[in-house]
Amino acid sequence: MTEHLTALLSLAWLLWIALVAVGLILERRSPAATLAWLLALLFMPYFGFLVYLLFGPRRLRRRRLRYGRARDRLIQSTHRLRQDRAALTGFSDARLERQLALLLERLGQGAPMPAIRVTPLETGDACFQAIEAAIEAATHHVHLEYYMWRPDRVGTRLRDLLIEKARAGVEVRLLLDAIGSDRTSNRFLRPLRDAGGMTAWFNPIGLHRLRLRYVNFRTHRKIVVCDGRTGFTGGINVSDTHSASWGGVDAWRDTHLRIEGEPVHRLQFIFLEDWYFATDHAPFAPEFFPDDPQAADGAWSQVVESGPDNNRHAIAKFYFAAIAGARRRIALATPYFVPNEALTAALATAALRGVEVRVLAPKRSDSRLVTAAARSYYDELAGAGVHIYEYGPAMLHAKLLVVDECIAAVGSANFDNRSLTLNFEVMAVFYDTGLATRLADSFATDLRFASRYVRPGRRATFGQRLGEATARLLSPLL
Repeated sequence: MTEHLTALLSLAWLLWIALVAVGLILERRSPAATLAWLLALLFMPYFGFLVYLLFGPRRLRRRRLRYGRARDRLIQSTHRLRQDRAALTGFSDARLERQLALLLERLGQGAPMPAIRVTPLETGDACFQAIEAAIEAATHHVHLEYYMWRPDRVGTRLRDLLIEKARAGVEVRLLLDAIGSDRTSNRFLRPLRDAGGMTAWFNPIGLHRLRLRYVNFRTHRKIVVCDGRTGFTGGINVSDTHSASWGGVDAWRDTHLRIEGEPVHRLQFIFLEDWYFATDHAPFAPEFFPDDPQAADGAWSQVVESGPDNNRHAIAKFYFAAIAGARRRIALATPYFVPNEALTAALATAALRGVEVRVLAPKRSDSRLVTAAARSYYDELAGAGVHIYEYGPAMLHAKLLVVDECIAAVGSANFDNRSLTLNFEVMAVFYDTGLATRLADSFATDLRFASRYVRPGRRATFGQRLGEATARLLSPLL
């Protein structure tokens, strides 16, 4: 009897594994990712299956009908988010700027819009000061969306400022990721709600609601919108780790942007979509997309969103097209450098055809696994002529791409599979020589605090080489 029961359970387990394998194959991921998951399930059947439940499923059922209704109502509520091809007339057909702008427009990201003013913020303290000043000046609403908000000194100070604005009658909406901001409790946010502010959690996790399979699908976006006129986005979270006032020389190095003008409407649009998803309701009034009387003759910009709710992967496609189209120079800064095959080939090919390619990554990121996986790519790229620099000892957290010093992109997306396919991200792309040159100069300054990786100058032990090679096997899952 026991033998029959064991055989029956074994058969049931094999059938279950087969069904999961079929589901994996039907998801049509990259072959490498599919094989990685199949091997994990085969050689680690119990642990692998648990990991698959937590991190495996790719398709987030985002209640698409409701999300679509929100998008339709938002579009109807504002004529400012129009699809206007006239913006492309300033670019020559042969120029990379026009090609990239057209690519993003066809991926549903809208046409380029002129900003009134764009200000790079290259330290956490400068960023927090600028955000606090914009919040203090707000008279109608303040919208904030963050992956990480810590209840530390920076987080508490910003929360208390929001409480003051809510008490003054300003509409305050704060959307936080349920995993990235796991240290921020409802108790910490209660004073803001008591003052009239609104808070929500993006994609909360709960065993009782069978949401463990949504561990992957996080909002990694950093968005602040004040009165629909001033916006912020980039890589800086709300945390003491970004502040030199509290972290000293160990403060994370990052890049953020303060934006005024029409591109802010796109940030508003993205925020309201996410707010609607999290709460089932969102404001649709035109006053959230106000006309600005100032002349918008600044940098042309497209604000790009991507996420697992669709398979367009606009940010990944932009990275590939921008790198593949570069003619002179590429500067790429990222805290997590785990490129897929296409992006690896794009970087190597650009270097081989004579483009100066410089990649800046942290010497030690906050994830040993990601650091090991990143280093497994260095020899291949360095052999093709890519110049790789390791920043440190402070953590580099900036996400920056500058191409030919005429195109620049800053946002929340890392150069890895998680950001490009599994998380909800946002990035601001600018077609402006002045801004691109300024960000390129900032990148050059960062190189002074980095050491160049020269192949085969690094003498790694067998254990290090084995660890890096093993981490690379997991790169499709990172």
